[in-house]
Amino acid sequence: MRAQQHSIFALVSILVSAVCARASTATSEIRPFDGADIRGANYCAAGGHHLEHWLHYDPRETARDLDYAKKVNINQVRVFLSYPAYLADKDAFRRNLVDLARACQSRRIGLMPVVESKRDMIGEAEPYPRTREWIKALLDAIGNEPAVVCWDVYNEPDYPDNPERPAHIADARVMARLFRELETQSPRVPITIGFAYENFMEQNADVVDVLSFHDYSPTRGEIRHHIEVAAAFAAKMKKLVVNTEIGCTARANPYDVAIEEYSNAHMGFYIWELMITRYWGNVHGIFYPDGTVRDPSIVAAMLGIFRNRSAQRVQEFPDREGRVTRTVANGTRWLSNTHAVYADGLELAETAANILEANQLVPMRDLPTQQVALLREKAPDPAALRDLLANLIKTLEPYQKERAP
Repeated sequence: MRAQQHSIFALVSILVSAVCARASTATSEIRPFDGADIRGANYCAAGGHHLEHWLHYDPRETARDLDYAKKVNINQVRVFLSYPAYLADKDAFRRNLVDLARACQSRRIGLMPVVESKRDMIGEAEPYPRTREWIKALLDAIGNEPAVVCWDVYNEPDYPDNPERPAHIADARVMARLFRELETQSPRVPITIGFAYENFMEQNADVVDVLSFHDYSPTRGEIRHHIEVAAAFAAKMKKLVVNTEIGCTARANPYDVAIEEYSNAHMGFYIWELMITRYWGNVHGIFYPDGTVRDPSIVAAMLGIFRNRSAQRVQEFPDREGRVTRTVANGTRWLSNTHAVYADGLELAETAANILEANQLVPMRDLPTQQVALLREKAPDPAALRDLLANLIKTLEPYQKERAP
């Protein structure tokens, strides 16, 4: 049944894509947009949040981060624009925006700019002078850049659920209308609104070219339900649908699980987010600025490789060749010797740490190998080494052959 559902989703995506492509060719109104093949990421420089990204924009940092994206097959980035940064220095903002678009284009990475709407624009009276100026500045800067694949004219106008939500949704609809009115190139870039909830996406489908919603669901069943509902609605509307935000450790929405479900359903997605940033970094992100990662399972998932969770999964046998037994014995011997050589203790601690991590016997939140590395980097600390080795040996002991189940 699951394979059949995924085949249906793939067929729907292909048919809708073909309809959109034919319409674009016939009318020259909208650029083609292939949502099914999107493996995207939301992108913000690691040093801060969206405002800091633009106030301190660095072309070299952008190039480096986009190179990281290419390594894991990311083919689109969704980037929030900053109206305050635009007001602070309009020429610099335009120059930086063009640099981003061209850095994306040189790597064949599509760009989905997310347009920020400030509070003083919400409910602005017609003819919306501030809003028009902002939109026109963006279109003048990058409206003709080939990297721009879709404008997200408003992020989550339906969130949170408070008395201001109707005004935000109304403003999002105004933004969509103004983008269509002000864009002069043909074919024009498609428009979307990144809704937090699928049902609000449906309610406002009439003002967008591409449907998009966010999904941080905590179970596979709920994720699949949202995919099914969104795909069925998209087919009915003859529009493409993508998910522009998935993946959050704090919301029981593991990256590898979410990516696997959207990949199997052939629905395009953008994870939140490419970099481990100062703002969201404790629950989101793939890369640190130096190119290392916190969780290799995210990288594997972006490459289409997923953890085996089936009944056929083969568990590691860490003491198959007696390494656990020897490490426990040698570590116990070192701990019992008050004159033990410090360097020998470090070697034993690293061996124990490697066994534990390689066989997935410890949580990877606090890496034993990192603890050993930190000890190696500073002056000898015998007490700290003894505490660490004792804990590592205690964790290893149950996995000795004679004690294994």
